[in-house]
Amino acid sequence: MTIKTTYGFTGRAILITGGAGDIGRATAYRFASNGAGVVLVDLNEAKMQEIAQELAHFHVPVVTLRCDVTCSSDVAQTFANATKQLQQVDHRIDYVFNNAGYQGVFATTDEYPDDDFQKVMEINILGVFHVLKTAARQMREMGGGAIVNMASHAGVVGPPNMLAYGASKFAVVGMTQTAAKDLAPHGIRVNSLSPALIGPGMMWTRQTELQAGVGSPYFDTDPKKVEQQMINSVPLRRLGRLEEVASGVAFLMSDESSYITGFNLEVTGGI
Repeated sequence: MTIKTTYGFTGRAILITGGAGDIGRATAYRFASNGAGVVLVDLNEAKMQEIAQELAHFHVPVVTLRCDVTCSSDVAQTFANATKQLQQVDHRIDYVFNNAGYQGVFATTDEYPDDDFQKVMEINILGVFHVLKTAARQMREMGGGAIVNMASHAGVVGPPNMLAYGASKFAVVGMTQTAAKDLAPHGIRVNSLSPALIGPGMMWTRQTELQAGVGSPYFDTDPKKVEQQMINSVPLRRLGRLEEVASGVAFLMSDESSYITGFNLEVTGGI
């Protein structure tokens, strides 16, 4: 038996928020290499332009748009601009990877700063909501589509010293389950993805350094030792790779998963 791992996205397009980040970039590569047009959405315009140039050899439409996902009018205008530009090359937004997020500071619950907690909620919950709502409205008019919300293993297990981030990702999983029920009658599938220890990359390095700095009983104060402590908690004793996250997104968007909605796929490096 042959298991197909390459999906056909030719003639379709995906909009990726957080498109300038490591996971956004890996996902853009995965979809472009499978024939999809790509819309990168982020605040980091320079990085998006760099990624767009890297994607040029795939010969697919690539659009870059600056957007603050915490602003509903900015999100709505971004979708309108993306739609207009894609129409010029006979594409539309078939998929949305709702990926923009902020990890927040690392601190114990009693020391967690109010302003950072609010910032995490605004980006990871309100921002995800704005994109989800706007995508749903547009896809309903088109007759269907697929949305993948970026959750996290932190929204499944509640890791120490990550109160705001964990709470926000629990909320994303909940939003996904409700939205999946609301939108299924309109041919719109909504799923979420929960990566755990993914690296190498900026997020992995930042996480180990900040966990080491908390001085909690759960982790060493040496970031290198923290890395090993975290990896030892994974059954396969390795990090998940960025490409594996992108593969999870591709599966959940693909026709291969056309029967799946309201599902949270965990990418832990242990499965």
